[in-house]
Amino acid sequence: MSETANEPLLEASELTKSYGSVEALRGASFEVRAGEVVALIGDNGAGKSTLVKCLSGVEQQDSGEIFFEGERVRMDTPTAARKLGIETVYQDLAVAPELDPAANLFLGRELRLPGFLGRLGMLDKRAMRKRASQEFARLGVTLQSIDVPIGSLSGGQRQSVAVARSVVWASKVVFMDEPTAALGVVQRERVLNVIRKVRDQGMAVVLISHNMPEVLAVADRVEVLRLGKRVARFTAADATLEDLVGAMTGALTQEDAA
Repeated sequence: MSETANEPLLEASELTKSYGSVEALRGASFEVRAGEVVALIGDNGAGKSTLVKCLSGVEQQDSGEIFFEGERVRMDTPTAARKLGIETVYQDLAVAPELDPAANLFLGRELRLPGFLGRLGMLDKRAMRKRASQEFARLGVTLQSIDVPIGSLSGGQRQSVAVARSVVWASKVVFMDEPTAALGVVQRERVLNVIRKVRDQGMAVVLISHNMPEVLAVADRVEVLRLGKRVARFTAADATLEDLVGAMTGALTQEDAA
């Protein structure tokens, strides 16, 4: 194992962010390593969404530092984050329901036919469908059909496609904001299995979730935000629901609970 194997891949140190008089982050810190799932939890208003926005380039912190692979970086746009290999799966999915799964996978990154037809804007649908089938198989995403509009698929299948899209284009880190919200038990497990496969292939996964049993089932570590700061860190295998709730509510306030 290399000396840097246990070093954080993406790290936030003492981030602050205010919106007018509202302090969303008050010195928040966070870290995730390659090949692990880290759950980011906290009550509403704890600062989770703001922290993720800063780490994915949607917002810029007022103070504090962000490090990527040990180097200080300025995440000033989502494009800058994507260039580092960071993608985000948002809670609203942002899929195009009238397009098929392959077209959704390549949304914004469409492949064009070679030569003159490509210069005219003609898409290479066959190549996109082939690559999509390969990627879905790699991630264990099973769909009833890749030839129908994604809007006709189940919620779990739509969510799996959204997760796969980010994973395919990410090379380092994937943020997943409530990826199983409003899904049934079977659909939820399908998405969690995709998350596990992503982790096992060496990606860093940051899971934002209010579902504590789900967090303990899929995460390797848990970091807890409360009132804009990290108040606890757990190794998921050693944590209980009571530990997580206690940290979120303030009953447990030490910085390192693991």
